[in-house]
Amino acid sequence: MRLNYQRHMLLHKLSFSSSPNISTMGSKNLFKFTAFSDPLTSSSQGRLFQTNRLLFTSFSSKAFSKIRPVSIQTNGYFFHSQANVPRPAYVKSPEEERFDPTQFKILKRKLEELGVDCEICVPGQYYNLLCPRCKGGDSSEKSLSLFVTQDGGSALWMCFRGKCGWKGNTRAFADGNSTYGTSRQVTKVKIKREITEESLQLEPLCDEVLEYLAERLISKETLQRNDVKQKKYGEQIAIAFPYRRNGVLVSCKYRDVNKKFWQEADTEKIFYGLDDIEGESDIVIVEGEMDKLAMEEAGFSNCVSVPDGAPPSVSQKELPPEEKDTKYQYLWNCKEHHGLLLATDGDPPGQALAEELARRLGKERCWRVRWPKKNEVDYFKDANDVLMFLGADVLREVIENAELYPIRGLFNFSDYFDEIDGYYHRTLGYECGVSTGWSALKDLYNVVPGELTIVSGVPNSGKSEWIDALICNLNESVGWKFALCSMENKVREHARKLLEKYIKKPFFEARYAESVERMSIEELEKGKQWLSDSFYLIRCEDDSLPNIKWVLDLAKSAVLRHGVRGLVIDPYNELDHQRPVSQTETEYVSQMLTKVKRFAQHHGCHVWFVAHPRQMHHWLGPIDQVQVCVRKVRNKVAGTIGDAFLLYNRVTGEFMDVDEPSGRR
Repeated sequence: MRLNYQRHMLLHKLSFSSSPNISTMGSKNLFKFTAFSDPLTSSSQGRLFQTNRLLFTSFSSKAFSKIRPVSIQTNGYFFHSQANVPRPAYVKSPEEERFDPTQFKILKRKLEELGVDCEICVPGQYYNLLCPRCKGGDSSEKSLSLFVTQDGGSALWMCFRGKCGWKGNTRAFADGNSTYGTSRQVTKVKIKREITEESLQLEPLCDEVLEYLAERLISKETLQRNDVKQKKYGEQIAIAFPYRRNGVLVSCKYRDVNKKFWQEADTEKIFYGLDDIEGESDIVIVEGEMDKLAMEEAGFSNCVSVPDGAPPSVSQKELPPEEKDTKYQYLWNCKEHHGLLLATDGDPPGQALAEELARRLGKERCWRVRWPKKNEVDYFKDANDVLMFLGADVLREVIENAELYPIRGLFNFSDYFDEIDGYYHRTLGYECGVSTGWSALKDLYNVVPGELTIVSGVPNSGKSEWIDALICNLNESVGWKFALCSMENKVREHARKLLEKYIKKPFFEARYAESVERMSIEELEKGKQWLSDSFYLIRCEDDSLPNIKWVLDLAKSAVLRHGVRGLVIDPYNELDHQRPVSQTETEYVSQMLTKVKRFAQHHGCHVWFVAHPRQMHHWLGPIDQVQVCVRKVRNKVAGTIGDAFLLYNRVTGEFMDVDEPSGRR
């Protein structure tokens, strides 16, 4: 992108955006505008003024040909030599065989529009020409076989290059068929009308129209430079925006006082203001003709407007190939420009248009405009809106402050400055982690949202009990909720363990309870409510083993629905690990842990993953003492490597600091 060198270089000539709502603003009833009636009918309910539709056929003083179109179909065969090229599949009368120079002239023009160079062609002959689709490959061979019928009224062709295969037919006074790449893909060849200002009966703007446009801060000089005209229907007037290429009128679009748009039917779609970007390296694209004029008032003339307005939303389909992207054909003449500033409307359709344009032109080449705020809630809609209410200087400043078009997955640190500031000032919450509740672990291990803790140890060393005690501490200190995927525990047994830690009394009167009183019914009911409010269970109720994706999908639902901040997966061994044959176990485990870490980061959820080691070591320490070994710490803010010792209360399942007296709570 070359926009970095001097942004004002991009904006030497910008001009054009969507069309804002018309406001008469006391313009003497706007040259007596009323709701237009359809010039083709006597009913005012005609369909002439449906927005963004090609419903307006020209009202030329010359009648169009009344010859009924006849479609000619190819037979679908593949040809191996030009001698096999079939002639048109219809029988001609002797009158039809007579050469008609007028229709032959029309036929040649249609072939030229397809890119076929038929200057030397005469009727009744076969010709080997350069194919406009494949250009004859690297050798530029003349692989296109063209046949023109004796009367000069129709043509049939086929390219014999194996990688091309373009074939089709057309007639002077009818649409034809064309195939490219395969005989089943049919593309209609449409006749493009030739129009002139005289045939459209365009005329200079009257004083009332000039007054109306002046109220929108569009000067007479800008209107003259852009050759804006008007068209009358009796007492009614429409503003006409001629679309030109190399100075030649190609199409024309109209607008009435009620902001209804229509344009000439069967004309080529090009940018409005196309000649203004000739030779420019950087251009601005807007959504409506009035916005192009507004941009010019702000000093930017290297600006064009799209001909068809905005789509309702961004298409979810893959981009079609260029030759089939009919709605956006007008875009493909922008390929030579380096910088593209998209100044479409700020409403959802306008933003959808910006996305569709950027998808086709390349987001890495695009910039986008953010329109300023109108009040605490609303934004200005487009360039003409800003010009009318804030003036040309503000509009110029808005354009000069355009930002790079966002590319998903590509960022700059400046995009995160707010988050970095919050981290520095510790306003995000839990920047240095949440305390485990044990002073012995204060400097070794703290729990940070969005991170992963892997817990390992020999069987029956208390891994699950310790995690249960930890999440009970976190629930008590900061109110976190948890999703539990504990596949080795029955629900009732897991509930018992959690309740004993919460109530600090044994669940049963049993041998393990020793002489401690069992929890009461009232305490049980209180504990049940606590379980319901604090924990959500992820369980696979059938015989199949769950895989990691299944677990994370359910955990995501728990995060979004219930505000869960912690996920326990216990143990790793109980998951379904279908490792591809081509993948080593190390590669598989690494990929799986990457998925878990991404889940944690994206959802601000801490994950505890319990895994049993391959090698078993015997625990030689006291049965009421637990050694917590911190062996790897990525985030030095949250802890460091080291060991800590906790006492384990077998009756209630609590863990306590060694120097803490029994029954602390």
